[in-house]
Amino acid sequence: MHFFSLSGNYPYHKACYKENYHPKCDICKHFIPTNATGLIEYRAHPFWSQKYCPFHEHDGTPRCCSCERMESRDTTYVALEDGRKLCLECLDTSIMDITQCQPLYLDIQEFYEGLNMRVEQQVPLLLVERQALNEAMDGEKHGHHHLPETRGLCLSEEQTISTILRRPRMGAGNRFTDMRTEPYKLTRRCEVTAILILYGLPRLLTGSILAHEMMHAWLRLKGYRALSQDVEEGICQVLAHMWLESQLASLSGNNAASSSSSSSSRQRARSPFERKLGEFFKHQIESDTSPIYGNGYRAGNHAVQKYGLERTLDHIRMTGGFPY
Repeated sequence: MHFFSLSGNYPYHKACYKENYHPKCDICKHFIPTNATGLIEYRAHPFWSQKYCPFHEHDGTPRCCSCERMESRDTTYVALEDGRKLCLECLDTSIMDITQCQPLYLDIQEFYEGLNMRVEQQVPLLLVERQALNEAMDGEKHGHHHLPETRGLCLSEEQTISTILRRPRMGAGNRFTDMRTEPYKLTRRCEVTAILILYGLPRLLTGSILAHEMMHAWLRLKGYRALSQDVEEGICQVLAHMWLESQLASLSGNNAASSSSSSSSRQRARSPFERKLGEFFKHQIESDTSPIYGNGYRAGNHAVQKYGLERTLDHIRMTGGFPY
């Protein structure tokens, strides 16, 4: 005696029906189990549409620290020395040391100049590990608010920072090792002593963090004082989002829409994944649910879309808030 399942008017053996119609987990590649009520229950990433069994959120399955995708059983993520994991696609454009980061820094300075917002002082840029970033944040007397995972910092205090001198090498078991660091003594010549960025992140994420921190530097150097956290972080997120848009326009070859994107950003061929990654980082900024970063960005973006960046900044200077 055989049991059949119907799909439309077509009968299937139970096993064949399951093979064709029961969803499989993108992580363990097994059929997603039914829950206590007999329903198929799974989780899905809101951007990447990666479907997975609910228990993978608690079984130690690594997530990429850049794109947030979970490590599937048929791939191996690389381990950075500070404990973060990175998928191979994000690794492809990762910024591992300061020499790699310098062209990107020049690109973002050029982007700010294109907006008529030149940062007059030469602010040191340091690439650091997670530990050094957290220690630097603790050393700031009046540090601004941060996301749950701090990825960048604009410093005003004199500190000694452990900065990455030489990029790590890939060792056994897909682990990066043998990274050299050196102490870097910050001296205070103006309102900003340095910008710190977490190492190992892809170029577009590193750049958006740098564009955000450069806006903190610009506001301090231009004398914007005592702004509320949602206004300051919001306008910094607007600049990060604007830079990502300029990069995506240049990746499309639409340089007319991106007159401020520099030639250095177009020097080598970009992968289709890099464009998708840029869209994801934009989506993260736009869909952030936090009151300071998310609501701050949306209020700032609304003001810039309505009044333009220059008038919005003038209004912030005069009133401490966004125009409506």
